[in-house]
Amino acid sequence: MTQPYAKIIALVGLAGSGKSSAVEYLTEKGFPKIYFGGVIYKAMDEAGIEKTWDNQQQFREEIRRREGKDFVIKRVIKNIHDLINAGQNKIVLDGLYTWSEYKFLKHEFPGQVVVIAIVTPKYLRYQRMAKRTERPMQPHEVDQRDWSEIENLEKGGPIAIADYFIINDGSLEQLHQKIDAATHDAHFCKSPEQC
Repeated sequence: MTQPYAKIIALVGLAGSGKSSAVEYLTEKGFPKIYFGGVIYKAMDEAGIEKTWDNQQQFREEIRRREGKDFVIKRVIKNIHDLINAGQNKIVLDGLYTWSEYKFLKHEFPGQVVVIAIVTPKYLRYQRMAKRTERPMQPHEVDQRDWSEIENLEKGGPIAIADYFIINDGSLEQLHQKIDAATHDAHFCKSPEQC
């Protein structure tokens, strides 16, 4: 028996790029979201570890070393199958980080996964990260986070090989328009207006 077809949009980007705003925009339209970090949070709860940014980052790297690079993606794939089996045919992924996760998704759902990278000039990312109410960061901290995520989590691969690139250097409304255009072009939505 063949598995039902779904269109899966994975949004990727470095910290401060606007990825979370893009995910929020699509979920407000009613599309279900799977948050990769939720898998980590659940495992942290089970291990009795407090959920702080530093703990999460350290735990994510440690559990992938201990359990394998596929620890998160195996659980995400199960969640995707559960949504598809429940009748969902359009799914948003938030938190695809690693090259390994990217390859697992592409293998498990051939022709169904579209990666959209949200790319923002570094100076704007610095400004946004400094203004965050939760976990604000100074430029050197943003750089350290980027390097850590690129070197330890292979985060650069999915961004570099994305199917679509959205340059997020304008207003939130402009970002939404670019998301509508990309999701329409990717056949996720019937038209930019009907997404």
